Amino acid sequence: MELQVEATGETVGEAKWSALRELERQQPGLDKSSVRFQVVTEGERGLLGVGFTPARVIATVSAEDPTPIADVRVPVADESELAAEARDIVERVCEGIGVNAEVEIDESADTITVVCTGPDLGMLIGRHGQTIDAIQYLANAAMYRGHADERKEVVVDAAGYRSRRRATLEALAVRSAERCLADSSSVELEPMTAVERKVVHIRLKEFDGVETTSEGTEPNRFVVIKPL
Repeated sequence: MELQVEATGETVGEAKWSALRELERQQPGLDKSSVRFQVVTEGERGLLGVGFTPARVIATVSAEDPTPIADVRVPVADESELAAEARDIVERVCEGIGVNAEVEIDESADTITVVCTGPDLGMLIGRHGQTIDAIQYLANAAMYRGHADERKEVVVDAAGYRSRRRATLEALAVRSAERCLADSSSVELEPMTAVERKVVHIRLKEFDGVETTSEGTEPNRFVVIKPL
């Protein structure tokens, strides 16, 4: 007899993670390595969130009663509670989507950077960075939900993706500012983390003729570029 669940997400990786969580709820002690995934649709991200189609997967596992597997995660010395939670989220997601990755933490006063290394980083990053962005979104959402008063921004990185993302954001900022001036109207960018919004604000700080603000509520705040 087999147990089967269907789940959706912004990316295939996020859909797999959701399906795995549901299987774990229905069958405690689940051996994650025995789960089989069928990708129904890979999903499509519409322009600025318009026309979004979620990814959809079907996860299947034997429904026989398993021998519970201890899920023991050894705390890292000198790692804060917030950093440990960020590590745990990323490690569990990597395990859930079948990515073998080592996780390292770099914590500052206001940011927790989770750096993943390993042989499967292409799968972890995903098409156009959708998977790693979804993991980062999930980690930040957990922080906002569970640590409202002491939360820190979580940045998830792998294979230098965030450096490339920074260059992409700076180019996007300049193009959007030019469009703002050409059309004499405000331009709204897609939702970003505080770290990414800061990249846009700094890049356009000395750009003549425009100003930038952040609007909306976390974790869906976005940058608005306005003509002066």
